Amino acid sequence: MSFPRLIINLEKIFQNAYTIAKICHEKHIELVAVTKLILGNPEIARILKEAGVDKIGDSRLKNIEKMKKNGVPGPFQLLRIPMLSELEKAVALVDEILVSQPEIARAVDTIAEKYDKNIQIIYMIDVGDLREGVWYEEAALEIQRVDSMLKKATLRGIGTNLGCFGGVIPSEENTKILAQIKNELENMLNKKLVISGGNTASLRLLENNITFEGDTQFRIGEAIILGTDATNHRNIPYLSQDTVILEAEVIEVDYKPSVPVGEIGHDAMGRIPHFEDKGWRKRIILAIGEQDIDPSGLKPFDKKLNILHASSDHTLIDITDSETSYNIGDIVKFRLSYGCALRAFTSPYVGKIFT
Repeated sequence: MSFPRLIINLEKIFQNAYTIAKICHEKHIELVAVTKLILGNPEIARILKEAGVDKIGDSRLKNIEKMKKNGVPGPFQLLRIPMLSELEKAVALVDEILVSQPEIARAVDTIAEKYDKNIQIIYMIDVGDLREGVWYEEAALEIQRVDSMLKKATLRGIGTNLGCFGGVIPSEENTKILAQIKNELENMLNKKLVISGGNTASLRLLENNITFEGDTQFRIGEAIILGTDATNHRNIPYLSQDTVILEAEVIEVDYKPSVPVGEIGHDAMGRIPHFEDKGWRKRIILAIGEQDIDPSGLKPFDKKLNILHASSDHTLIDITDSETSYNIGDIVKFRLSYGCALRAFTSPYVGKIFT
């Protein structure tokens, strides 16, 4: 038995996916389950499809390729705007592509003609988060021009991203902007379009009975896999947060001062650490570090633990206030933030155990 490791509860992930799919489908929303957090793990992806999600979405073609090779049923959506250098592979592998500029849309269309594949395009619009997409005030005319150029690919709809770069929270106001653009485009193009405008943070809109007009698609990963909503800084009450548990082993237990002795410069990660003088404290060191996790995203089961700091290979924790007596070789358990889980799933040094 080796540590550190993630204990991944497939039944609880299934239940989260089933619950979200039910909520979405009751409101006639198509659900794309996002698998980038789990690196396109085929075992989890199959569970998501069994739970009733409509599509699998990922930002990395390697993940989609892995899922398809392992028999995960599609359809598949490419979430990240594709690089020109990967477009041939993208068109061959996926059914739906998110694009944000006319050049990419034209290139997708050219390759789709070459392979005689009717691939679908979601054209991204920036409504304020400042990540990908044409600025919303210029969107309708640009998308109209793009649609007129397409010969084989199909403009299925428009999309947006919120919360990931600027931290902008999905709201009734920015959903109305998308709805207005969709209505304008439908009149221009004389066809129905879908709005791909929802993510984990958008679940709060559904809880408050705020929905998009017409056909809608949500792209959700964090809520399904972790039961959390980082943008709104909450645990989602009707979902499980015990889906992915990190276990790490104690390699040192000792008393030490709470402030280093000597002149303080930058740490191994280039930061200047700050310390509060609390006198001598009892601490443990775990055999896991910043190469594997984001220490600020560790949520210990033992609420009396205080995460101090981490280097690339070590995580230091103040256990002075804990009622548990920790010894070398003991295992400490954590729930994880989205960013922390992302790093743990990515690290080859963190084992993955399915239950």
